[in-house]
Amino acid sequence: MDINAHIAQRVLALRKACGYTLDGLAERSGVSRSMISLIERGQSSPTAAVLDKLAAALDVTLATLFSDEPCSEPASPLARRKDQPLWKDPASGYVRRNVSPRGFPTPIELVEVVFPPHQCVAFDNVTRDAETHQQVWVLEGAIDVTAGSQTWHLEEGDCVALQLEHHTVFHNQGDKPARYVVALSTLPAPTRKRSTPNH
Repeated sequence: MDINAHIAQRVLALRKACGYTLDGLAERSGVSRSMISLIERGQSSPTAAVLDKLAAALDVTLATLFSDEPCSEPASPLARRKDQPLWKDPASGYVRRNVSPRGFPTPIELVEVVFPPHQCVAFDNVTRDAETHQQVWVLEGAIDVTAGSQTWHLEEGDCVALQLEHHTVFHNQGDKPARYVVALSTLPAPTRKRSTPNH
């Protein structure tokens, strides 16, 4: 399936599962009703920033929009590289690969990202209800990660652990692409202990 068609189905299914109307999701996410409608019909190529706003409003991670819904029947715990969905952000050109097995119930999501030089992507991460943790592990190149008021410069082999509750920026200031892995884990919403974001 075309990745935009897959995203369209996931956004629509998650919106209905949450009981949100188009207007309700628009108000909660800050994404316009017309844009959400275009995305759900597969008629738009949304940016990573827009998809992250929708994911946060739907209380899921961005990676969830690219994965399959957990199956009622046992899904394979193995994900061959050729079966891992790829998506390219139309704004920054960064390419993300959902590494984790599709439809397999697991508390961990793995994403591989190839980030072009001199590009920057910002995620709000301020309306998410569930407690979501991520670790960013750089495999090649270097990248700056800013969460709230703190910035880390990560080089090959470096890893930083973050919680998705602050405005977060990924920035490759170098002349070469950076390649890194993001590992995500989400705790049930009732365990959420919200802290005050730093700005």
